[in-house]
Amino acid sequence: MSSTESPSVPAASVLPRVAPVRVGEGERLRSVGLPGVTLTIRSRRPAREGLPPALYVHGLGGSSQNWSSLMAELADVVDSEAVDLPGFGDSPPPDDGDYSVTGHARAVIRYLDAAGRGPVHLFGNSLGGAVATRVAAVRPDLVRTLTLVSPALPELRIQRTAVPTGLLGVPGIAALFTRLTKEWTAEQRVRGVMGLCYGDPGRVTPEAFQHAVEELERRLRLPYFWDAMARSARGIVNAYTLGGQHGLWRQAERVLAPTLLVYGGRDQLVGFRMAAKAARAFRHSRLVTLPDAGHVAMMEYPDVVAGAFRELLAQPAGADGTAPDARS
Repeated sequence: MSSTESPSVPAASVLPRVAPVRVGEGERLRSVGLPGVTLTIRSRRPAREGLPPALYVHGLGGSSQNWSSLMAELADVVDSEAVDLPGFGDSPPPDDGDYSVTGHARAVIRYLDAAGRGPVHLFGNSLGGAVATRVAAVRPDLVRTLTLVSPALPELRIQRTAVPTGLLGVPGIAALFTRLTKEWTAEQRVRGVMGLCYGDPGRVTPEAFQHAVEELERRLRLPYFWDAMARSARGIVNAYTLGGQHGLWRQAERVLAPTLLVYGGRDQLVGFRMAAKAARAFRHSRLVTLPDAGHVAMMEYPDVVAGAFRELLAQPAGADGTAPDARS
């Protein structure tokens, strides 16, 4: 490890005590210990028993809270769980320090195998979209349908507004950014993130903004926060450079599950122009474009994304004979 990188962080057992994670009405959190990793799982009670399972995977810097609105919208069709990836939300760092896309995908697979919930309706946003794509490609038995919201798949021409996020993966940049922004308040940081991720930050309610500020204040007290961010950003950059069968676009072509693709016209992190390429790559895909949405359409327009998912469930059986309905 370079001397400019973040030092190793304490084991989860000696981490400082911080404020509890917010749990919305109708939700609950639980911790799941797995080989090499401990994951926090957010769940919502389904409207009735017997609904098929769904799992949601957040993006870089996010958490399972990013899916709360969509989980509520879909409570009548799926039994929802959302994972905090290792080092994010309320999940401690992985034992091996592996924050690569493959490492995150391995954590998701370990959870699904241990829980016995597969096949699931798998959702992913941004980094979580890349993770979900890899899971669907290497373990098709675990995935019933795949829904990707602005997935972080390789782009040849990255948008200028996405460059700073990618630079977090360069050794030493996270530490430098921390020093340069040490006087920034949590409110300033959240306002900047929302300006980057939302098509219209004005859609964020004052209550939601305050919740985001409180969550960031909590996470900034964790000694591994910037390390997890930097190493996960580096993981995305490294995944973009992989070729052959491990390349994300090649793996997208291998996905058998019916796939819903959601892209925002005002996305500053994932190019809107990639929507057409993704629609060609995933063999059984439906594409929904939202001109006014940014990078987190499931947070800005949860009702629209939920409606698109319901349409995916209602479509006829795919070429492989699988029917993506909402029955268990």
